[in-house]
Amino acid sequence: MSDEGRDHFEIPKEMRSMAEAGFEQARKAFESFLSGAQQTASSIEERNEAVRGSVRDISSKAISFAQQNVTASLDYAENLVRATDLSEVMRLHTDYVQSQMRALSEQASEIGQSMGRAAMDTGKPKS
Repeated sequence: MSDEGRDHFEIPKEMRSMAEAGFEQARKAFESFLSGAQQTASSIEERNEAVRGSVRDISSKAISFAQQNVTASLDYAENLVRATDLSEVMRLHTDYVQSQMRALSEQASEIGQSMGRAAMDTGKPKS
């Protein structure tokens, strides 16, 4: 087998179409879930006036980060389906892992800072 034949593979058009339709359904399901989560968060905020701004900030960030991470994963999977050779698959994988590690590190830092501020605010006497 030549090097060119070994690195080249094709996903049949029917499978690619099914996969793309599946990704679209997954995106729509996730958007629906996200909308419900945001409505629930809003509902909790309306019913409980004691919820502090820092808790809303952390909740909002967590939902936003989840959305970013799921979107990145769906984009990655969709790109993999469209890959034409093994080197492209490896490049996509490397890019995805590196970008997700950066994103997760930044997200953890932001959540940690927000939690630290919330802890400090909790200790402050009410005016």
